[in-house]
Amino acid sequence: MTNKPIIYVVSDSVGETAELVTKAAVSQFNGNGVTIKRFPYVEDKMHIDEVISLAKLDQGMIVYTLVKPDIRQYINEKALKEGIYAFDIIGPLMDQIQHLYGKTPLFEPGLVRKLDEDYFKKIEAIEFAVKYDDGRDPRGILKADIVLVGVSRTSKTPLSQYLAHKRLKVANVPLVPEVDPPEELYLVRPEKCFGLKISPEKLNNIRRERLISLGLSDNASYANIERIKEEIKYFESIVNKINCPVIDVTNKAVEETANLILNQYHKSFPKS
Repeated sequence: MTNKPIIYVVSDSVGETAELVTKAAVSQFNGNGVTIKRFPYVEDKMHIDEVISLAKLDQGMIVYTLVKPDIRQYINEKALKEGIYAFDIIGPLMDQIQHLYGKTPLFEPGLVRKLDEDYFKKIEAIEFAVKYDDGRDPRGILKADIVLVGVSRTSKTPLSQYLAHKRLKVANVPLVPEVDPPEELYLVRPEKCFGLKISPEKLNNIRRERLISLGLSDNASYANIERIKEEIKYFESIVNKINCPVIDVTNKAVEETANLILNQYHKSFPKS
């Protein structure tokens, strides 16, 4: 590469993939002053004509990732006509996959980036759920998309994690009669809060099993039915004050409760 060429990277999305592949190839020549110019979001023939004119003027070449068949065909034919070398990174591989598996591509630009963004949003939501689990830091209440409120052993933590996998940031707040709820709970929008209600008998069974699994006596006040009724009465007073939706989780699986929460949440916040 003694003439220090210019390589035009053309994409119908951001162009990161095409640029990375191009840089990988150029690195095998120690760079040698190669200039890479990225042209993102190229989706019409006018933009392609512009890039081809520049490449012809600079005696450069074009590397492209374009998923729409008509645009791919146009840039290939136009470049050939103007005597410019244009290398299609993604097209031949898409064609081969289509041939092997008999499936038609979506032909939708930017899907890789969309998948990456979804993945990182999910990881962020999972980390958020861990950080603000069980009322550890009340500051998370005002940052959360959803706030779960309930007494101990009403599936707040597994629900938080399940909803986090739906890319929602969830904080949960345990309610205990001897401890006042954090002030933040009264500042958050009621539509973001969900009270988790459970029957005293069901909760009694859950707590007794929990104590036994820990090697403790199931006669502890934690599993005492009267204590449980006191906690539930306190829970009801708080959720009434907040005026938030309440879901009875007594005989519901985590997935079922999560779907009810998601349906109500998306009705209140349709763009979320």
